[in-house]
Amino acid sequence: MPIYEYKCNVCGHEFEELVFSSSAENPKCPECKSPETEKLLSSFSSGASFSDPVPSAPPSGGCGSSGFS
Repeated sequence: MPIYEYKCNVCGHEFEELVFSSSAENPKCPECKSPETEKLLSSFSSGASFSDPVPSAPPSGGCGSSGFS
């Protein structure tokens, strides 16, 4: 059961909700009780950046290298 982030289209309140897979509609806003809510794009799923450095391979002779052929 994932936790999703929602925003109320009426009052603007943002909240998280544990959603059961069988639930087809968005939950009501806990502040104003409006059913007009929308699911937000989670920062977890969109937080990766292509500018993040890629780790390089360790230099030769590193871990596991005993010097024997």
